[in-house]
Amino acid sequence: SLPSVRGTHVESLEKCDMAEGSCLLRKMEISVAEAEKRTGKNAVNMQETYTVYLIETSVTEGHNPVPDSLWRRYSEFELLRNYLLVTYPFIVIPPLPEKRAEFVWHKLSADNMDPDFVERRRIGLENFLLRVASHPVLSSDKIFFLFLTENGWKEAVFETGFLAKSDSRLKALNATFRVKNPDKRFSELKHYSDELQSVTSQLLRVRARVADRLYGVYKVHGNYGRVFSEWSAIEKEMGDGLQSAGHHMDAYAASVDDILEEEEHYADQLKEYLFYAEAVKAVCRKHELLQYELETASQDLASKKQQQEELAAGTVRTFSFKGMTSKLFGQETPEQREAKLKVLEEQIKEGEVTVTEKTLECEEFVKNAWKDIERFKEQKDHDLREALMSYAVMQISMCKKGIQVWTNAKECFSKM
Repeated sequence: SLPSVRGTHVESLEKCDMAEGSCLLRKMEISVAEAEKRTGKNAVNMQETYTVYLIETSVTEGHNPVPDSLWRRYSEFELLRNYLLVTYPFIVIPPLPEKRAEFVWHKLSADNMDPDFVERRRIGLENFLLRVASHPVLSSDKIFFLFLTENGWKEAVFETGFLAKSDSRLKALNATFRVKNPDKRFSELKHYSDELQSVTSQLLRVRARVADRLYGVYKVHGNYGRVFSEWSAIEKEMGDGLQSAGHHMDAYAASVDDILEEEEHYADQLKEYLFYAEAVKAVCRKHELLQYELETASQDLASKKQQQEELAAGTVRTFSFKGMTSKLFGQETPEQREAKLKVLEEQIKEGEVTVTEKTLECEEFVKNAWKDIERFKEQKDHDLREALMSYAVMQISMCKKGIQVWTNAKECFSKM
């Protein structure tokens, strides 16, 4: 059952953006083939256990069919994603799978070293790489290619000035500011992202509660099996029928583990869009910041022009400490005023250049961001439709298995 879940997702990735631009998946096959637990010393020389993931790549064009492979830790995937966030602020960067299990039902382990969780995270990390490799812009990034193919890729990341950019991005995104004239489209998109997070988290909570109940219902059918088996021991003519019915009940009770394991993969697809909502909000936040910088630059320029007019006319309409000083200690000389006007003239020229640059930067960001948001919306609609339909098909199949079990039991009873 598992390959069908993953297969649907991979197929949608390859279809989604292959038509646009240069796509890495045209030239290279990418997979996260396996996960391995290791023990070693961390940065502060303490022993730790961690998981590494084997990335395999093979070139589909040319004469090198032998796959290359290298191991990566989850923290390296985080570094790659942070680099992409800083470098492409106008793009909805694909999210990583969760670091620790969320929305788990009681039987599922929340331990990030649990083999089932590690396996689901392996699939999620492969999905992340395929998302990036199928993106019309991200797939051409040199650092991403180095991440897939070179052990020394981190040095290349730091050579890009990533740390300084990352630090300034964090400060900017954590700063408190209010835009006077927000773009309605981005405001609505931010609100939609909040709503998407809310409904997907509610859906995941409901699904976890249902999984708990379902597990109990299936497992309690094992009691039918035990009772039928015990009953068969005291019967002659009815014994075989009861024993057979008991076997069907035992098989039904045991089948829930595989069913809920498959369900987890559908839950992971929903979780991806729970985390995607944050990525969309990051784009909206960046736009707010650019808009705020443009408004601040425009306001500063208007203030400088007003000062220039007042100084030229010899009037000061706004209160200032300097204005108060001049009243107390006498007016400025014409030379002093001329010098100030000259400084203001230079500042106004610089301000006009800054406003022009900020306007162009904002317009370019909006154009690129909106193009990617439209691409993302199409991808989201396709993926969630497929995931929900597949989930419904799985539920139907599960119900049919339940009907089949009781049909088989009925046949066993009829032969008694």
